[in-house]
This record gives sequence, structure tokens and C-alpha cells, in this order.
Amino acid sequence: MLAVKNISFGYTDTQIIHHINFSITTGQNIAIIGESGCGKSTLLKLIYGLHDLDEGTILYKNNPILGPKFNLVPGMPYMKYLAQDFDLMPYITAAENVGKYLSNIYPKEKQQRVHELLEIVEMTAFADVKAQHLSGGQQQRIALAKALALEPEVLLLDEPFSHIDNFRKNALRRNLFSYLKQKGIICIVATHDSSDALSFADETIVIKEGRLLHKEPSKEIYYNPIDKYTASLFGEVNEIKLEQLTLTQKTDETVLIYPHQLKVEEDAPLKVVVKQCYFKGGHYLVKSALGRQVVFFEHHTALPIDKEIALAVNRNAFG
Repeated sequence: MLAVKNISFGYTDTQIIHHINFSITTGQNIAIIGESGCGKSTLLKLIYGLHDLDEGTILYKNNPILGPKFNLVPGMPYMKYLAQDFDLMPYITAAENVGKYLSNIYPKEKQQRVHELLEIVEMTAFADVKAQHLSGGQQQRIALAKALALEPEVLLLDEPFSHIDNFRKNALRRNLFSYLKQKGIICIVATHDSSDALSFADETIVIKEGRLLHKEPSKEIYYNPIDKYTASLFGEVNEIKLEQLTLTQKTDETVLIYPHQLKVEEDAPLKVVVKQCYFKGGHYLVKSALGRQVVFFEHHTALPIDKEIALAVNRNAFG
């Protein structure tokens, strides 16, 4: 088990991580989400032991993870941290980068291991291409394979799919997280992409201004966000007074509703005016006005601009 106990940290006298506590069991996939600059990347570096804590402790299997004051070479040998800069050697091939830290004593086993890893990231066709000639997305996939080479017990990934095209990203995520589950590897992913959290993470950690707001199963956080900040990390969200939906007579109470949780319904209580329609493939995201407030909802077709529409809560869209 990985345990983070009341840790605080700042690069200067100003703290950017504040009293964070959580634990992760073997084999769990965890997503860390939050706005840019909230401390996601710093938290990964602290877990890996790249910085000394100002306060608190981090334990793996009850052994402390210590920083540069205690280790000549920072970082834990049973962990692998993949930063956003990839750390590839440009003048050697993709396969050579992946196998850089693998032993040369058994060349056949090394070759098989490299081939297996290249298959996971769908890069076997580029095995003999030098890293400098690969695209940013291809380099990122090679860096992922390299991080897995020595089969770490804990894998820390900082925006690992940010340079990868969507059509490759989905297959890669399925391959990667399936492999990690099979091997029982703890994986912590700092990400801006809510798909990483909702589709693959067992639990999601929400960070705001260096503080942990929420750590729950991803579905629970999505359907029961504690505030608008948390809900907005998954996309557009509306904050609507309950009285406008005739769900209560209390004028001060509000509810957070995602666009797909509203539906067009004749004679419904919530009246909005259509302002813009955005085609999303299987549906349209409609931007509308409720007085001076913006309300987003989904509809299967585009709607006429400036037309008044009645909206109701789509109760089938709640978890």
C-alpha cells in the first residue's frame, strides 16, 4: 500500500501542497485532476522522492519514501516517474530507448521484452527509427514503454497521453491500463482529460490550490460533485436554482446539472433562449440564456437561434 500522510511542500517559503492525506492499495489506478497549477505534477514528484517534504511522510509498504537529502540519486528504484518531457535519447532507436535499462546478459529475453512493450504502445513498426525522427505522440508512446520496461511496482504518469491523437489514445489507454491491472501495478495519473478518470481510474483525487478536495470512486465524484469546481473538471456544468426546476420552494438552494441531464420538454418549468448550437457528433451541445445566466444542454438536433425552449431534468441521466 502507498500512504501519503499529511504532506506539505513549497519550492520557496510559499507552500503549494497543503496537508494532503490519502492511501492507495496494490493494483489500483488513480487519476489526479485539477486546474492547471493546482499541484498535480508536484504531488507526483513528491511521491517519487524528487523533493524533500516540508511536513508529513510518504510510505510504501510501510517504508518511508525519502528525498534528495537522504538519497544520492533521487527517486525510488521500485517506482517509475514519467514526466512531460519524455527523457528519450534522440540518437538511438525507439527499441534501444525502451531497452536502455534492461540487462544485456540475456539478449533474446531482452529482445522479447522490448517487442512486448512496443506492442502495448502500438509502436512495433517504428522499432528501428531514431527517437529524433519520431513525432511528439510517438515519442510519448516510446517513453511509456520505457517506463514499463523494468516493471515497476508504482507507475507515476504526468499527462501521459497529451501528445497522442484521439484515435490512438483510446486503444493505448485500454492496452496500458489492462496491462497494469494484470500485473498489479499501482498507477497514478495526473491528467486534464476526464476520460482518464471516468473510463480507467478506480478512484479520482481532486486537487484545488494544493489541497485535496475529494478522493472517491470516479463515478461517485462525477454524479455527486461537492462543488462546481469539481463538476467543471468533467466538462460544462450548470448551477441552477432548484425553485426554477420546481423541485423545492427554497429560493437559495441550487443544484449542479450536466448538459446531458437536461432535456427539452413541452411545458417544462425552466424557460431558456437558444443562443448557439455546437455539433458534437452524436448530439448537439446547446448554449442558452436564462436571463443573464448561461445554461448548457444537449439535444439530438440543432435548435433555432433565439427560440425559447422549455427544459426539464432528465432523471434517466443520473447514475
